[in-house]
Amino acid sequence: MTTPPGLPSLSETVHRHGLAARKALGQHFLLDEALCGRIARLAGDLSGRQVLEVGPGPGGLTRALLANGADHVHAVELDSRAIAALAELAAAWPGRLTVTEADALGVDPVAMMPAPRRIVANLPYNVGSPLLIGWLARAGEFESMTLMFQQEVAERIVAAPDTSAYGRLAVAAQWRCEAQMVLRLPPGAFSPPPKVWSAVVHLVPRAVQPEPALAKAMERVTAAAFGQRRKMLRGSLKSLGEAEALLGAAGIEPTRRAETLSVAEFEALARALLGRGGG
Repeated sequence: MTTPPGLPSLSETVHRHGLAARKALGQHFLLDEALCGRIARLAGDLSGRQVLEVGPGPGGLTRALLANGADHVHAVELDSRAIAALAELAAAWPGRLTVTEADALGVDPVAMMPAPRRIVANLPYNVGSPLLIGWLARAGEFESMTLMFQQEVAERIVAAPDTSAYGRLAVAAQWRCEAQMVLRLPPGAFSPPPKVWSAVVHLVPRAVQPEPALAKAMERVTAAAFGQRRKMLRGSLKSLGEAEALLGAAGIEPTRRAETLSVAEFEALARALLGRGGG
């Protein structure tokens, strides 16, 4: 797939539409078209797919998604200045781009587009984690999510047990998805350059997703365990009641700490909590 002729460069687009990045919106634009194309390809074959993009800004990744064969891109943009720039792309790829001016935190992507759905986005730094948490709760509705975060957040998503980055975000993401960091980008790749590196995480939801009651129990267990992560589990899980009995039911030593537990062990704890009616 190729880009239609006549489109201005991304730098021209930024200049023409007065799209200086706004710190308040967590904006750092990716204007390197080769890098945008690489991220679009990391999302896999997009033919026949409906794709949600959040925070497209001047539309670099949007162009790449359309050029790489996405059936339809649904771009959600809070910054009204970018709407006109994106309209140029909608005209270049007729019928394949829908732009919604809204806060992505209030948008329901499942209602917005039919299956098969994917999410591909360079997420605004200030809303990346809350957006991911919301999407994970409905992970079974998506084929995959290919998302750019600050590298520190990306590391927390893919972290292994017994590492400093391992916590609630890692458990939540890896319980529902296979998660892999697939690309790191230096500050200089963006305009303006952020103070930190960024990274792309590719998440593929597991075929079987937890039922709501188990998910609620898992939230309670991980919140308690990591809320006092320096404590042994027999202490940090006291708020759930009868912590030692709960740990015994899950086959976990009460002297262990939260960061040493695997995702499967957290699920065992959640099932034990649910089993005694504590979901």
